[in-house]
Amino acid sequence: MKEAIIKLKEGREKPVRQRHPWIFSGAIESSTGGEDGGPARIIAADGRFLAHGYINRRSQITARALSWVEDEQIDESFWRRRLERSISARAAVNETALRLVFSESDGLPGLIVDRYGDWLVMQVMTLGIDRLKKPLAAMLLELTGARGVWERSDMEVRRKEGLEQVTGLLAGEAPPERIQITERAADGRLLNFLVNPRDGHKTGFYLDQRENRRRAARWCAGGELLNVFSYTGAFGVHALAAGARRVVHLDSSGDALAGARRHCELNGFAVDEQDFIAADAFETLRRMHGEQQRFDTIVLDPPRLAPAASHLDRATRAYKDINMSAMALLRPGGTLITFSCSGLISPDLFQKILFGAALDVGRDGRILERLTQSPDHPVLLTYPESEYLKGLVIRVDE
Repeated sequence: MKEAIIKLKEGREKPVRQRHPWIFSGAIESSTGGEDGGPARIIAADGRFLAHGYINRRSQITARALSWVEDEQIDESFWRRRLERSISARAAVNETALRLVFSESDGLPGLIVDRYGDWLVMQVMTLGIDRLKKPLAAMLLELTGARGVWERSDMEVRRKEGLEQVTGLLAGEAPPERIQITERAADGRLLNFLVNPRDGHKTGFYLDQRENRRRAARWCAGGELLNVFSYTGAFGVHALAAGARRVVHLDSSGDALAGARRHCELNGFAVDEQDFIAADAFETLRRMHGEQQRFDTIVLDPPRLAPAASHLDRATRAYKDINMSAMALLRPGGTLITFSCSGLISPDLFQKILFGAALDVGRDGRILERLTQSPDHPVLLTYPESEYLKGLVIRVDE
């Protein structure tokens, strides 16, 4: 396929030279030839080569760089090498569920692949990858020995690429409605979970929190945990395995809470219906405070509250509000384990939000640990946006 030629404006080549993979429309002087979704050659204003990538003139991110080597061909062998590299980089992750491809961080912008047992779940976010998804799925089957590849390209971001949201079988066998996976607890035992690859959040499970579930559990032994935005209860199950006396799961989704009950039972823990609350988290935490309920540990793992820059101010207020409520609910000396998965909320801003929350609620907070995404979600040094998940373990005193 003929390469498009993307010529940048004078003085706009620095991010590309520094190997940031995004080329925005505002940096482009001209783009000629080629087809949207096809290969592109990115050059500086003086004509010097910068990178190979792919193009989509309908997107604000008009090109995504793939290689900074001028004589490298973006062909079938290129894609196979990138997939092989991504898969081999996870060889030390001894889990039945893990992320095999993490988009830009693995040199494969627009592609996410998660493994759940014998099945792969693929998310396709860009036109360039969408045009290649079937051959990529076939390569993945060959490289991993998986039984099938299921597509979960049902993200809103696809509309920015001019793509519809789609789900369905890409290669091999369709997965069952529930796939049982295991996750290692802090003491080494295996915990069991059921993943819904067809309709669950993201690709079915929050793999990026795997290490944090283990680390959070050790702060829960012997106490009462409130697991807020609990989804299907993985933080709570890890806490119970570590010896938590009680776990209360709070989520707005009744279906998610049904999954949390199922996971407790699957791992041999007793289920008390009053410990599964289907309600709005913000309102419920305020109500609990009014009722003078108290907990030893609280996990706050909200969904992404700042999906775009226009949401940043509102998201900042929401993060402060929910963390204030949580701090007020903790017994003196209790532990708040709090997260933000909003990429626009930097670690520094997140800490400032928590400082403000502690100040307004009149309590002291001391940072005990800093948390981030699991290592199968690597952070590319030249692409800081890949470090999206940040968490803090905070001791809260009077």
